[in-house]
Amino acid sequence: MSKELRLLSTSGILGYGFPEASLQAGLARKPDVIGVDGGSVDPGPHYLGSGKPFASPLAIRRDLRLMLRAAIAEKIPMVIGTSGGAGGAPHLAMVAQMVREIAREDGLHFKLALIHAEQDKHWVKQRVAAGRVRALARQPDLTDETIERATRIVGMMGPEPFITALDAGAQVVLAGRSSDPAPWAAATLRAQLPPAPGWYAGKMLECGATPAIPKGHDCLFVTVREDHVECEPTNPARRCTPLSVANHSLHENGSPIHHLEPGGLLDTSECRFEAVSDRAVRISGMRWISADRYTIKLEGVEQAGFRAICVCGTRDPLLIGRVDGFLDTVRQEVATKASAFGVSPDSYQLGIRVYGRDGVMSAREPQRGILPHELGFVLEVVATDSQEVASAVLAMARTNMLHTDFPGRLCREGNMAFPFSPSDIEVGPVYRFSVFHVAELDDPTEAFPIEYETL
Repeated sequence: MSKELRLLSTSGILGYGFPEASLQAGLARKPDVIGVDGGSVDPGPHYLGSGKPFASPLAIRRDLRLMLRAAIAEKIPMVIGTSGGAGGAPHLAMVAQMVREIAREDGLHFKLALIHAEQDKHWVKQRVAAGRVRALARQPDLTDETIERATRIVGMMGPEPFITALDAGAQVVLAGRSSDPAPWAAATLRAQLPPAPGWYAGKMLECGATPAIPKGHDCLFVTVREDHVECEPTNPARRCTPLSVANHSLHENGSPIHHLEPGGLLDTSECRFEAVSDRAVRISGMRWISADRYTIKLEGVEQAGFRAICVCGTRDPLLIGRVDGFLDTVRQEVATKASAFGVSPDSYQLGIRVYGRDGVMSAREPQRGILPHELGFVLEVVATDSQEVASAVLAMARTNMLHTDFPGRLCREGNMAFPFSPSDIEVGPVYRFSVFHVAELDDPTEAFPIEYETL
């Protein structure tokens, strides 16, 4: 029989939750590794900038405790990438502290590895000066000024740092920002399996049972062999089908068949999907093409200002019939009143999203000309200087949404419904991505120092 590795992923993101019965069903199949993806860039720049997780710390702790108990009881490694949601230093530190506390409370003993992904600004500048950094996603070339303004910069590691940590005897590996499939690819490469099925397995495992139907945050069991992988959810209420797995393999990538990763490219153009039972699918035909130069993605954010928001709605048919003119008047009134207390129009941005008409797609909305019976508005002010300015301008906008006149208006009082009191919400600092670049490395592990602890 060919060599195989059995991998158990508990969910799509650490803290999203999973049924304990699904975990137990997966453990009954004797996995060689248990793990979970800890984060994503999908929720935007705030979490990297603020250092906060986007999953609930209570939920993260719950998932961690179940996984740690399982890994220690089964004497198998546990791997987590992009710890804490964004994989910066505070995110990794938060998850590491949870692991220490759980180990102490539950009497668990193991070697822990922490792989850091937050990058030193001086190191990034040196790479830029050497011509070894290039831009992604229509970003401008990276400059020293942009690097200095960055609140935090992380590098997206590949599998090699995980392999180093596991080879050093770590049973629990917590990593900062990493490629989502990298922890799983590390396990398969370390087991001397070919890279192509290992990386493909990682593409499935990073999202837990999302490749199954019905879709949900649940456990996925993947068996990796030399020329194929087999995917099956551990919850009997879910099943993988050729269509559900093929569909999932298209996600989160600019190309449906070429997946760029640290060190190479996963080519899925010739993949074959075969049902091996009513709940499991075998995938074969994937190819791995090694890159000439080893590169990693750099992600960084800088503070763009301070945000305040307000939510309101109307079902006044006269206002809805002339909403564009009404909103133009609101914007003009806000600009006039804000300037009266010394706020320049250049120091803030006022956005008004109109839900029920084009709140999701804005100018790209194809369904024009439909007159809804009600509209919801999300008012947003981003001020460059302070929260005080953002809140002041928002208060003006909220007041004018409530009282601005328009031709034919019958209601002489407030003309908006507000679901919350207080109506104005101070969101705090706003961040934007400023570093979305690729850096070339001499060694896949050089940007990712590892610390070890014995618990």
